[in-house]
Amino acid sequence: MHRLVSLTAPVSPDDLAALVRLLAACVEGGASIGFMAPLAPPEAEAYWRKVIADLPAGIRRILVARDNATGEIIGSAQLAFETRANGRHRAEVQKVMVLPSRRRQGIAAGLMAGLEHAARERNVTLLFLDTSEGRGGARAFYETLGYRYAGGIPGYALDPDGAPAANAIFYRTLGPA
Repeated sequence: MHRLVSLTAPVSPDDLAALVRLLAACVEGGASIGFMAPLAPPEAEAYWRKVIADLPAGIRRILVARDNATGEIIGSAQLAFETRANGRHRAEVQKVMVLPSRRRQGIAAGLMAGLEHAARERNVTLLFLDTSEGRGGARAFYETLGYRYAGGIPGYALDPDGAPAANAIFYRTLGPA
């Protein structure tokens, strides 16, 4: 079992180290989330420090899934809120990750439900995301959750193994809380 927690700044050194391990394990496991394998720990740490810096301004929400027994971070997902007046109704889902050893246990679906709840709390009515069409992507997962395919761009990014892949852009309109 696991529980969802919103991270707040400052993030503890133990949580930062766990986030670095999570990101590296997911990239090594083939997840197409913007990094090439193998991912060096300093690169992963620099990424997390950058996104954690967005927390105090309220422009990002980071949810983590913690193992109930150990407290270990076993997954995470993010919402990047639009700050411009004409787009405050939307947010981008980013970096949905679950440790490879903990996949297929409903953790990612729980993280997505948590992000949707957080979005509704902020009166966000449109979520969007993109994933790879390559082997590192999660198209079927997002379709199962009710996200609608909007299109893609051939050769948009490289999967962690270096293979070029199209992206798949998805969106979901949220109802009221």
